[in-house]
Amino acid sequence: METYAIHKSAMVAPRKCRMTMDLVRGKKATTAVGILKNTNTKSSRLILKVLESAMANATNNFGAKVEDLVISECFVNPGPVYKRVKIGSRTKVDRRDKRTSHITVKVSDGKEA
Repeated sequence: METYAIHKSAMVAPRKCRMTMDLVRGKKATTAVGILKNTNTKSSRLILKVLESAMANATNNFGAKVEDLVISECFVNPGPVYKRVKIGSRTKVDRRDKRTSHITVKVSDGKEA
């Protein structure tokens, strides 16, 4: 059974988040948790929350065992971009884009419903 969890509008740039997501793609869920706990980035903390939520969805809703869960699909899509202004050089105004992400993690135990 495949279950998923999504974190929408996470305050981290998608490009930075994809680098951390590549570390855990296709691995067992328990191994991925260990990797994310030992990776010191903001995106790893956000991905860890989403992964633990997907694992909880699988165990509580479908009775899957945590040891059998594998990350079947995970991806990061760009979210809304917040435009902010900051004073630039020689009294000009620069625009600073604060990019957000939609983080999706799907876990599967390899069994059909």
